[in-house]
Amino acid sequence: MRKKRVLSGIQPTGKLHLGNLLGALENWKKLQDEYECFFFIADLHALTTFYDNPKELHSTVKEVAADLLAIGLDPEKSVIFKQSDVPEHSELHLIFSMITPLSWVERVPTYKSKIEEIKGKDLGTYGFLGYPVLQAADILIYKADYVPVGEDQLPHIELTREIGRRFNNFYGELFPMPKDLLTKTPNVPGTDGRKMSKSYNNAINLSDSSEELKKKVNMMITDPARVVKTDKGHPEVCTVFDFHEIFTAPKIKQIAEECKKAERGCVECKKELLRQLEEYLAPIKERRGKIKNIDEILEAGAKKARAIASQTLSEAKKAMGLF
Repeated sequence: MRKKRVLSGIQPTGKLHLGNLLGALENWKKLQDEYECFFFIADLHALTTFYDNPKELHSTVKEVAADLLAIGLDPEKSVIFKQSDVPEHSELHLIFSMITPLSWVERVPTYKSKIEEIKGKDLGTYGFLGYPVLQAADILIYKADYVPVGEDQLPHIELTREIGRRFNNFYGELFPMPKDLLTKTPNVPGTDGRKMSKSYNNAINLSDSSEELKKKVNMMITDPARVVKTDKGHPEVCTVFDFHEIFTAPKIKQIAEECKKAERGCVECKKELLRQLEEYLAPIKERRGKIKNIDEILEAGAKKARAIASQTLSEAKKAMGLF
């Protein structure tokens, strides 16, 4: 009996950061010990917003691959590949686009939220609107049993099932319905207190040097009402405290009390956070420095992925009577 299959991807729109790690990648690392996992770098998806600068995407793919390996993804346990190296994704996407009603993609809630988040770029393109259809192709071409997602991605998985059912109704039962593997993730703030995001330029990257990390921690916003150390603090409005809740959890009550009683200053708080972050990121940086064969790993992963994707695409085209 084969293991259940898991599929997930991440866009190479910039260096991976703590939000990516705690929001998805730590879960990926655990899943590879239990499931047959396919993890891909979604460079085609990234073109929906980086269509005007594809060269930057090309250079970022290796950075993202290095980060994935550094956090503990194992090419012996998981299939790790670049999306565009498996052209079957694109062809199945084209087929799905022919049967997907426009109203289905227009109602996906992340469509409008992404437009609001990404400023200064024309996102009124077919590719951006059709992003969830390509995502459906990514999932269904491997007949994935599960897709690990956060709550904001649940509408995408439901749309994938709707597209799969519509294909099956037209042409016969081919695609199984994937289930979401809901991942509870911490709300990782950025250095400015907003959600950590490449778009907001507020991220702490997994590959940041010690100097970069120190600079970012020092610029974090603390309690604006606390002018001097003797002022009593309000940790609930402090970005540094938000980070402590994640990375210094055993001491969080002590930190809060000391802040409220003015027994702990903001500088001290930042220094302790910096120590915690450096300790947390140290093994990732160490593994990253030892990685040398990224191209070979991605090529081998693409070969394994294509063996399955090409079979599924052939089955889909046969079901449709295309050959």
